[in-house]
Amino acid sequence: MAERILIVEDEHKISRVLQLELEYEGYESEVASNGKDALEKIEQGNWDLVLLDIMIPELSGLEVLRRVRRAENQTPIILLTARDEVHDKVSGLDLGANDYITKPFQIEELLARVRAHLRKGVQTTNDNQNLSVADLQVNLHAYEVTRSGGKIELTPREFNLLVCLLKNKNIVLSREQLIESVWGYDYFGDTNVVDVYIRYLRQKVDKDFETPLIQTVRGVGYTIKDDKQ
Repeated sequence: MAERILIVEDEHKISRVLQLELEYEGYESEVASNGKDALEKIEQGNWDLVLLDIMIPELSGLEVLRRVRRAENQTPIILLTARDEVHDKVSGLDLGANDYITKPFQIEELLARVRAHLRKGVQTTNDNQNLSVADLQVNLHAYEVTRSGGKIELTPREFNLLVCLLKNKNIVLSREQLIESVWGYDYFGDTNVVDVYIRYLRQKVDKDFETPLIQTVRGVGYTIKDDKQ
């Protein structure tokens, strides 16, 4: 069964090119030309991935993203934007976008990112649905994190970073390895973003607990150690 991709783009020429390229690659696709239409299609459809332009009428792409994630819909979303401003990219990632690509882009690059995120979705579906260390529990299916029975709210990026660390317990992961696993192999930003998100995670996962779980190995990277192993 072909994977289904929703294209949210108000420029007809661009959306038509994207649709033709995606269908040539074997994907099923539909187009939404404004934010309200996009939100309705996302809520009603079963999509494997969404290509979401930021600058669209009715509702902005960022507002669509905000509402989709608020509804706990974790469909992979790649932002398309003509703006090369760090603020827009950071805002999109913080709201739960899986990736972004700046116009104008090469179609080959976009298709590579689409394939990468669709692979991640398959891997997540097939993985064990529960991860744990000490008193920390993560339910991948329910997208739920608890520690000592208390629920912890994480952004999608924080959640994916924590899952990556838990899947590699007792292994020290470098910033580059974390970037590849969580942000994607084709991420070209500063690796310091890992330090920023580790700090966010520690504020939520470790700050109010006696035993910190996330550890820094100076000059190497980060790890979560399981003392039971």
